[in-house]
Amino acid sequence: MLTLPNDECRGPVSRASCVVGSLFSPLVGKVRGAARLQRWLQWAGDLPRLLEVVRGHEDMDFPGTWKLLDLPGRLPDVVHCHNLHGGYFDLRALPSLSRKVALVLTLHDAWLLGGHCAHSLDCQRWETGCGNCPDLTIPPAIRHDATAYNWQAKREIYARCKLHVATPCRWLMQKVERSMLAPAVVDGRVIPNGVDLSVFQPGDRGAARALLGIAQEARVILSAGWKLRGNVWRDYATKRSAVGLAAERLPGERVVFLVLGEDAPPERVGRAEIHSVPYQSSRLQVARYCQAADVCLHGARADTFPNAVLEALACGTPVVATAVGGIPEQIQDGRTGFLVPPRDPERMAAAVLKVLGDGHLRRELSQNAAEDARRRFDLNRQVESYIEWYQEVAGR
Repeated sequence: MLTLPNDECRGPVSRASCVVGSLFSPLVGKVRGAARLQRWLQWAGDLPRLLEVVRGHEDMDFPGTWKLLDLPGRLPDVVHCHNLHGGYFDLRALPSLSRKVALVLTLHDAWLLGGHCAHSLDCQRWETGCGNCPDLTIPPAIRHDATAYNWQAKREIYARCKLHVATPCRWLMQKVERSMLAPAVVDGRVIPNGVDLSVFQPGDRGAARALLGIAQEARVILSAGWKLRGNVWRDYATKRSAVGLAAERLPGERVVFLVLGEDAPPERVGRAEIHSVPYQSSRLQVARYCQAADVCLHGARADTFPNAVLEALACGTPVVATAVGGIPEQIQDGRTGFLVPPRDPERMAAAVLKVLGDGHLRRELSQNAAEDARRRFDLNRQVESYIEWYQEVAGR
């Protein structure tokens, strides 16, 4: 793996401030305010860049991007880009790169289409030019409303590009087709994400619970994701309320809500127990939690094509999820799980109870989910689709 030499390509003062900022890396995520302090220290050696960020302009000052094709090894036939808002890539290099090499972009959210946010929720300003932003705190957040400036800057960049664009779902591709990115797209493909079916597969529920220390008699509801409680896209409050409502309607039953990817003390909501499980780096361990659950709950205000849903389906765990973004393309409503409106704990609880209260239905949903995952969401199929596309693109 090669890393873009952004810090090495900066001036001496900027490089020194980056080194000082890197000293705080061990504290990021552990000490409140450490990430913000690190960013300010890293920018302190480059005042023009800092001024741009303070004004709300998206940070594109990553000079190592321009050295991408100079990295060791032969000139690539295809450059495949993912999530370019990760704080490492200069969008202004896209026109030059697209003239020299076939450039593939896979979008995992809608950041490339608007003035700052990864998902615009109910706002449609991204279609016409942004500006007067209703929420600057939506990630990636900006300090002042320069969304019209950012939108126009991206539009001017794309006007000089020829791009091959992939999305994991039709929902996001339809947004691309309505956006300022559309004129740059010479080829667009919808290639669904896949999961490793040798790991994520149906398993013995009792055995999985025994390995994980989960009570055999409990009704287990699983929700998986990164730091779900504070995630602006994941509506944890609605899921929590729905679990509490479901537990009240299951008198005499022990209801356990497992929150995978969160580190917090146990708590209760009504009659339901809530147990958090820290992030698991082992995919096999994640699969065991899916196999141990009776139902997976995925509540979101916005989402593209969440792997958590695919992993549960592949393990034969029915999924109750909100019908937003690309999720309706993952779940066959009434066949592999149930779709509910966002921010509706009553409807979510009713769907959960439908799964928990009917053993025959749960087994049918489980079988359908595993079969559909094998047919549509095999990681090998995703890889093959991209390789075939690379060959086409390079051949041109």
